[in-house]
Amino acid sequence: MESGPAIFAGTAFTVFGAGLLVWTAARVRHRSPVAHGVNPAVAVTFATAFGAAFLALGVWCFGRI
Repeated sequence: MESGPAIFAGTAFTVFGAGLLVWTAARVRHRSPVAHGVNPAVAVTFATAFGAAFLALGVWCFGRI
């Protein structure tokens, strides 16, 4: 019964983190801005860091099952 919320949270974090990383890579490859009005290097750095953090958090949630 307690694994249900962990599965949901792990799925949500993993999908969001992977989606953010894929979206950031697509924007960088097409030389489009990742965030409007922000230095491109800073935007890519923060988007990649947060994507990796959410992906790691999702994997950690799955490890708690």
